[in-house]
Amino acid sequence: MIFESVASYNRGMTDRRHFIKTAAGLGASLSLFTSLKVRAQEGPAPRRPLILCSRGEEWAEKVLRPGWNVFEKGGDILDAVEASARVTELDPEDQSVGYGGLPNEEGVVQLDACFMDGRTHNCGSVAALEMIKTPSSVARLVMERTDHIHLVGEGARKFARAHGFKEENLLTDKSRKMWLRWKENLSDKDDWFPPKDGNYDLEKRPTGTINILALDSQGDLAGCTTTSGLFGKLPGRIGDSPIIGAGLYVDNEVGAAGATGRGEEILRTCGSFFVVEQMRAGKSPREACEALCHRIVKINGGPEKVNFTDKIVAINKNGEAGCFAIQGRKDKPPKAAVITEAGIQIVEGGYLIEVG
Repeated sequence: MIFESVASYNRGMTDRRHFIKTAAGLGASLSLFTSLKVRAQEGPAPRRPLILCSRGEEWAEKVLRPGWNVFEKGGDILDAVEASARVTELDPEDQSVGYGGLPNEEGVVQLDACFMDGRTHNCGSVAALEMIKTPSSVARLVMERTDHIHLVGEGARKFARAHGFKEENLLTDKSRKMWLRWKENLSDKDDWFPPKDGNYDLEKRPTGTINILALDSQGDLAGCTTTSGLFGKLPGRIGDSPIIGAGLYVDNEVGAAGATGRGEEILRTCGSFFVVEQMRAGKSPREACEALCHRIVKINGGPEKVNFTDKIVAINKNGEAGCFAIQGRKDKPPKAAVITEAGIQIVEGGYLIEVG
């Protein structure tokens, strides 16, 4: 999609919230080494530009590379973020985002996403969106082509259809079987029976949501969060992912943050906004993410009352990245991945509560 300039808005497309600024060019093409580097904690700050995704080694290359290719060609930061966000949305093997996402309690896939441009504080989101594979792209259009921020349910679907998005069944066979296993084993007093051998041809239960945060060579920031939400949720449930200030927040003066995990906890702490404000006060991205984890645990009555986890990722204006989680294991700490001129690096974070 082409990012429209301020000039075009002055010719009759004025947005009463913000003027959309023209993105500055990214200069000469950037060299990229392909080696995967793992660093402990945050380490030295990478140079900008930078793109972060909230997943580790398994997804780093395939998620980050498309966005980085946009940067190398001198493209706009919003195009880079969208290119990376769409990777998991279009991948049927990922059951937490987009196509093949895990359905609600009625077996229907409802998707949530939001987009934010740090240059303008302009933002857009969709929630409970059905039959559209790429909610991140629809959220960006809400940001750029409407005077609203949030569109939900049928209204979001109609808006996507008006912009040429194809309606498709989002429930893959694997996701259908996951839902069926859940449905058939909810109770031994209903009329749903599991297969006699108990076999649903399924492996481990997937977990979800992905954040994409970016910093370009001019020091501008943008981000996106996209998810299929809580598996088995009540129809119409909206978590933190599409809510600006909860699942995502971007401030061009400071940095950007995104969240995954139990969305209700991020909602009631204004999680991503809280993290950005912690960075504004002088904390590093990792320290700011840790501060939110402490806050969530505190308002829940302490570690012994917490039976869930949230993971927070953040980048700041200097190109530093960090992550932190409420729960973790020594052999499986929370991770994020970044790509810079130096290649892909894995950012290893910390956690508050050890789990088995």
